[in-house]
Amino acid sequence: MNRRHLLGAGVGWAAHRCLAAPLPKTAGDRIRLGPMQVELSRLAMGTGTVGVGGSSNQTRKLGLGGLADLLAAGFDQGVTFWDSADQYGTHPHLKAALRRIPRERVTILSKTHAATEAEMRADLDRFQGELGVDYLDILLLHAMADTAWPERRKGAMAVLEEARQKGIVRTHGASIHSLEALKTAAGTPWAQVNLVRINPAGVNMDADPQTVVAVLRQMKAAGKGVIGMKLLGQGRLRGRVEECLQFVLGLDCVDCFTVGCESRAELVDLVKRIPAASARG
Repeated sequence: MNRRHLLGAGVGWAAHRCLAAPLPKTAGDRIRLGPMQVELSRLAMGTGTVGVGGSSNQTRKLGLGGLADLLAAGFDQGVTFWDSADQYGTHPHLKAALRRIPRERVTILSKTHAATEAEMRADLDRFQGELGVDYLDILLLHAMADTAWPERRKGAMAVLEEARQKGIVRTHGASIHSLEALKTAAGTPWAQVNLVRINPAGVNMDADPQTVVAVLRQMKAAGKGVIGMKLLGQGRLRGRVEECLQFVLGLDCVDCFTVGCESRAELVDLVKRIPAASARG
């Protein structure tokens, strides 16, 4: 083979490598989550940093109009997944944002502490009113922390299953706050989607990252959707944003993730960092 052929082969190999290289991941990538294939953006707008007693950092710092503005700013950058909860008190803030954004253009997640059928039916009605919507895309049992949570919440679970069949809820599952509950969720068919704590430092997590990732891979093998949370350890890893993003974006068992930005500057910075972090992860 002469030098021209060698050069041609080299160019062809390089071109093939370029074409084959995966595209960087972005905040606005469209993801199909779980068995119901609910479409959403890779990044969710978290609204519940230190969320307790009906408020959060976002509601306390930004107020109704400010958080609605932040949600709209995220939407303008392709972030169409909104993460809320009854505990955060953010339903009215999402409702305010929906006055300027079509309902069908966003994916709404909320969480409930309901345990019984009666509590779940009351929460469903109230959530729809507070949000001003006819349906919720994702509704999770909030903060499951014991092995027997499916038995303790079977009444609420039955109502959510019925609501999914009626189109009032598109998919359901649990947010998880212990390793035991995480393992239970992996083996519970009802839990179609799970919100899980994951970061490279094990901060505000249920176990060390290696142990958690092993369970998350079981979830994915069972066809479940996995949403990451506590990527920045509830703010304790703010100085390690790049490392945290690289870690989570490199996992094959996390479909998407939620981060609770508290200002437009934080949102813009996060959206910019994700493609570079995915390329280096």
